[in-house]
Amino acid sequence: QVLLVESGGGLVQAGGSLRLSCADSGRTFRYRAMGWFRQAPGKEREFVGTINWSSSVTVYTDSVKGRFTISRDNAKNTVYLQMNSLKPEDTAVYYCAAHQQYYSTTNNVSPDEYGYWGQGTQVTVSS
Repeated sequence: QVLLVESGGGLVQAGGSLRLSCADSGRTFRYRAMGWFRQAPGKEREFVGTINWSSSVTVYTDSVKGRFTISRDNAKNTVYLQMNSLKPEDTAVYYCAAHQQYYSTTNNVSPDEYGYWGQGTQVTVSS
């Protein structure tokens, strides 16, 4: 079973940094790609980035490239999203998600590929 719990959100000024964590209490974390998504008020959920099961591949949406970094620690069943140089437009609820399949070889950017979701954590960036 996969149970994801995010933490680390909060209020930060533009230009600041936050690190989100997502812990999985299950036993299959190490086999699954993990994704981060976000949803701003009045907008659809959008892809932020993903990391494959072995940490050998990371993919980011263009708007966060060079500012956000995803990493994972399979020994701790935890995936991280380091967010630097934050902008007001990064304000959203951030969700982590675990891929439905083991050892996924797809690009893992579609939310439909993820079968397990955390509850979300609010990130607010003030100008």
